[in-house]
Amino acid sequence: MPESTYKLIELVGSSKVSWEDAAKSAIKTAAKSLRDLRIAEVVKLDMSLEDGKVALFRARISVSFKYQKE
Repeated sequence: MPESTYKLIELVGSSKVSWEDAAKSAIKTAAKSLRDLRIAEVVKLDMSLEDGKVALFRARISVSFKYQKE
């Protein structure tokens, strides 16, 4: 197996619908500019509140992608 190098980054996705949609949104956006995404891990879930009600679901995601040879 050839040697590989991976980079880890954190993303925060948000959704008015659910934490799952928030996580999917973060990955969908990252996939537009990063290639070879490998693993995504939900690190933290929280909510933004307005007037005592949930306004947004937020998901903090740790994502790894493989460095490409030039």
